[in-house]
Amino acid sequence: MSLPRRNRFALSLILLALASLPGCYSTSHESGGGHADFQGTRRVDPDDIWLPPGYHIEPVISGLTFPTGVTFDDKGRVYVVESGYSWGHVKTKPRLLRILQNDDVDVIARGDNGPWDGVTFHDGYFYVAEGGAEKGGRILKISTDGAVTVLVKDLPSLGDHNTNGPVVGADGYVYFGQGTATNSGIVGLDNYQAGWLKAHPDFHDIPGQDITLTGVNYSTHDPLNRRQLRWYQTLLPFLAPSQLVLTGAYSPFGMPTRAGQVVRGQVPCTGAIMRVPTDGGKVELVAWGLRNPFGLAFSPDGKLFATENEFDVRGSRPVWGTGDLLWEIHQGAWYGWPDYFAGVPIDNGDRFAAPRRSVPRRLLASQPGVVPRPVAKFGVHSSADGFDFCKAQAFAHIGDAFVAEFGDLAPLTGQVAAPVGFRLVRVEMQGGVIHPFAINRGKEDAPASRLHSGGLERPIAARFNPSGDSLYVVDFGVVLTDRYGGVYPIENTGVVWRITRQEAR
Repeated sequence: MSLPRRNRFALSLILLALASLPGCYSTSHESGGGHADFQGTRRVDPDDIWLPPGYHIEPVISGLTFPTGVTFDDKGRVYVVESGYSWGHVKTKPRLLRILQNDDVDVIARGDNGPWDGVTFHDGYFYVAEGGAEKGGRILKISTDGAVTVLVKDLPSLGDHNTNGPVVGADGYVYFGQGTATNSGIVGLDNYQAGWLKAHPDFHDIPGQDITLTGVNYSTHDPLNRRQLRWYQTLLPFLAPSQLVLTGAYSPFGMPTRAGQVVRGQVPCTGAIMRVPTDGGKVELVAWGLRNPFGLAFSPDGKLFATENEFDVRGSRPVWGTGDLLWEIHQGAWYGWPDYFAGVPIDNGDRFAAPRRSVPRRLLASQPGVVPRPVAKFGVHSSADGFDFCKAQAFAHIGDAFVAEFGDLAPLTGQVAAPVGFRLVRVEMQGGVIHPFAINRGKEDAPASRLHSGGLERPIAARFNPSGDSLYVVDFGVVLTDRYGGVYPIENTGVVWRITRQEAR
């Protein structure tokens, strides 16, 4: 789970030397939540979790591997999906499981094209968003006896972000999110380090509508033309002699663009919310200009909302200080990526410039639309993910959104001075005020592995049961990070929790 000693020593010297160079910044004060000393099995103890007075939390099942979503059939039985793939390129088998008693499960279906990033049940069928990090994304329709039908295939899910969701609307459509290929529109060295640029050198972002480019290009050393790189040259490719290449927006690596160049829109596209009929058919664009729309949910009055994972501080075009967002989704709207954050242009002064880096330049010559205002802003790098709306008085807070915050992956996604996320929050939809709802007890807001407790690790989804009196929280499990950007997920540490009001128990 760590670099060899001689490599750690050499990399430490390199990082110290680089800390004073232009374009770099020190990592000495970085303290992400994944920096923990975890060994053995995960301890689960609900008493280590704080809740508002009157609420109770208990584990439903533990020992899961990378769970990402929960749903309920028409008999109220509980189902969960295990992703089958995790940050750090750890692969297992995606599974749809029915939860039984005593930490036992019944396997309904298996896959081989993870990650499975969410599940919902509707009219006798399960609908699963298959991220397809290696083979492309799909939307699956699974019967209760495990028969799988592919509703949508070949979704552009080979890059940084995958196919997410899904939810089924009253109109009979399956709504799902598709994340972007890149952090901020430019394929770069971060994508090489992530592995997908080498595997898919022609892959790039795809707009949902025709766009006109500014012709801004970014200069990058070309790792694809080196025969062999040493380990430290893979992390820091500019230490190895190579040619420089220019890469433009919505283009493959090494392909520059020109001012006034038009890129034709397509559907499916990246960075969008789309829909398909529950029985299959044509994929339709709902909204786009979203970096990674991870969580989707319908409010009590039938409006669609989404959480969006915002920019990281990495790659050729790093963007600084952008917290995740909660949006109301309007048909045909454009939400600003890659040139805006929450309606503010990212070339607005130096507000979004990373330390010792230049201000990000706009990639689009004209806006495809007017960016709406977000409902709420979450902490920077909190990773606001799956959520649901309260619809029953038995739980209280009717109409509020309950959002799972997975937590930072620092320093991979950007520096933090202290852990961010690792909790469940309640969002008042009128005004966007965010309240902690389930959070670990301790000296800091951090995962249980860092606090040496039995509480929450990384909440990734939240959903109410059909009666609305219980909120189920999917806890992905332990994910450790190191100071070099390494990510180490631990199998068999996932948990599903249930929260109820004591008056409703």
